[in-house]
Amino acid sequence: MNIADRYSKPPQMRRILIIQLGDIGDVVWSLPALQAVRDAYPGAAVAVLLREGSGSLLAASVSPPKIFEVRKGKSGPGGRFVSSIRLVRELRRERFDLVFDFRGDERGGYMAFLTGAPIRAALHYPSLPWLRNRLFTHLVSPTGEPMAGVGAADQALFILRAFGIETGSAVPELSLSEEVRLRAARILADEGIPAQEEAMGRGGEGMRAGTVRPGGWVTLNPFSRWSYKEWGLLKWVQIIDWLWGEFGIAAVIVGAPAERERAGELGNSCAGKVYNLAGKTTLAELAGVLQRSRLHIGVDSAAPHIAAAVGTPTVTLYGPSDWRYWAPPGERNRVVVPEMACAPCHLKGCEGSGVSRCLDTLPVERVQAVIDEALSV
Repeated sequence: MNIADRYSKPPQMRRILIIQLGDIGDVVWSLPALQAVRDAYPGAAVAVLLREGSGSLLAASVSPPKIFEVRKGKSGPGGRFVSSIRLVRELRRERFDLVFDFRGDERGGYMAFLTGAPIRAALHYPSLPWLRNRLFTHLVSPTGEPMAGVGAADQALFILRAFGIETGSAVPELSLSEEVRLRAARILADEGIPAQEEAMGRGGEGMRAGTVRPGGWVTLNPFSRWSYKEWGLLKWVQIIDWLWGEFGIAAVIVGAPAERERAGELGNSCAGKVYNLAGKTTLAELAGVLQRSRLHIGVDSAAPHIAAAVGTPTVTLYGPSDWRYWAPPGERNRVVVPEMACAPCHLKGCEGSGVSRCLDTLPVERVQAVIDEALSV
């Protein structure tokens, strides 16, 4: 095991594996690093290892890598063991020359080691169990948790730069295939959601600069896997009704299948125009829907990262999580953050309650002001 700040760039590699066993947002943030590896080794076959279900997002791109997923398998420890053995065999058959693990956990270390690749690289985390670090041949140091002043995409790029791999933009970009875009268009049409141009009309000439053009629709995700990241649903009712009443802009609610019932309850509480797409899209189709959205509005979850990557401007509400590292980059992507001095606290709710006061006290008017600004561009 070597620990250094800088290594020589490995010679031409035939097969390279990138391990990213984080959430969907982490996968999006790894896109610049994936592109950098492809650019550095244009003749190599580059594959990725992801959590189950995340692969469909990368499969939606115009040039998808080979995708492996850590699957849970059949219920029970026996089923999971068989699934894991099958995956390890598949990875070893690839005979990878080089593996980069972009996560700071033990699972990625074990998977990297089991590939049998002669070069296995990751960040050095002294706070993790010693065995995790021993599973790699090359560790990049120094680092912290999180790395001070380093954004989410740069944590992966930091490893590549240490190996002399040139990296370009740290802004994630996802180019969707024509097939995925057509599938998204069919879903929208089946739900009666008009095309943006049709919904907004073909006029708009003579409008004063800095005013919101009426019509069209925006996507909205008010839900998160973690309740402490959510804003009150009654406040979302006010946002939806304001968008429709003030500008004639409809809201298309997106989310997971488990969130469909709550999305329906939200829509039924609104006077404004609402469409409920929660649970009606795959991850790839969600990306296609987000790409067609005029603006994406929501809480800290996977959706704003995907939206920004496919080129849609975003407005994201942040509470205890750190927007300075995780917010989508670029001027087209805006954040609404609490004014409380304790935020971001990185806690799962105040005093372990699962409820974040910094979000509960975030006024509707502040969110409306940022949305108005985003729609006026």
